[in-house]
Amino acid sequence: MEHHHSHEHCHHEHKHEHSGGGLHVHPIVKNMRIALALNLSFTVVEFIGGILTNSVAILSDAIHDLGDSVAIAASLVLEKQSQKGRTNSFTYGKRRFSTLAAFITSLILVVGSVVIIFQAVPRFFAIQPVHAEGMLWLSLLGISFNGLALLRLRKGSKTSLNQRAVMLHLMEDALGWIAVLAGSVVMYFTDWFWIDPLLSLGIAGFILYNATNNIAATLKIFLQSVPSSFNGAEIKKELEVLPQVQNAHDLHCWTMDGEYNVLTVHLVVKKSFPKEEWSTLKQQALAIVAEYQIQHATIQFETEEEFCALASC
Repeated sequence: MEHHHSHEHCHHEHKHEHSGGGLHVHPIVKNMRIALALNLSFTVVEFIGGILTNSVAILSDAIHDLGDSVAIAASLVLEKQSQKGRTNSFTYGKRRFSTLAAFITSLILVVGSVVIIFQAVPRFFAIQPVHAEGMLWLSLLGISFNGLALLRLRKGSKTSLNQRAVMLHLMEDALGWIAVLAGSVVMYFTDWFWIDPLLSLGIAGFILYNATNNIAATLKIFLQSVPSSFNGAEIKKELEVLPQVQNAHDLHCWTMDGEYNVLTVHLVVKKSFPKEEWSTLKQQALAIVAEYQIQHATIQFETEEEFCALASC
């Protein structure tokens, strides 16, 4: 009994930064570098501003931003690795390095949010005065720096899970400084210092919710769950409409990083179907699965007799 195993990429992969002899930098990597530079620069500003204003809150945020910078740097290293092609050890390439970075970054966000909550709650019972005017000016700088980094990272038509995780870091910082701006104005005129921990809890809760969702998405990828847009029954139905295809079975689909999807399927054909026409049938099948955002498809042909023997029918 004969197998015919057809393997083809539905679409060519993007050329990465190591292609040819050039030093082309992938847009995602370039954007993350700029975001890291902006975040790290403002971390230095925060440490100086926290000392000058004698604000423990701003010094705490400076430490938090330093942690963010470390997380973004780690994400950048793993993102660069994910852009590299196949190796003998990573035959699908290193796309999941980006997903691993997303998991690590999101985990850091969860830990950071929990720490903020534990710091904010006691302040309701021991209200501390803050330097509202100095906080106001630093908040304007914070919004500018983090806003620029966030806008830079959002550039492009697609964002990876890793990018979204880093964007959550920057969004957390931007929202935090917006809250500090609003709170510092109110506290400047009212001395309602309890506003500070209240805003911190709201921001921490928002980030915690989004970070846990991002962790769930990365875990689904590592556990080989089907992509969210995948419709196996519909693909099977369309494949079985093709001439000479008697049955489509052993259909499997998973994603490497939430964007690059892989599919394998067995197609049963009549024994009398000429082998010289199998290539045409393969192209028709690949065209169908490509419509379902499958970038890497492997199709195996089986004859009716072989299928029955394997299925004990």
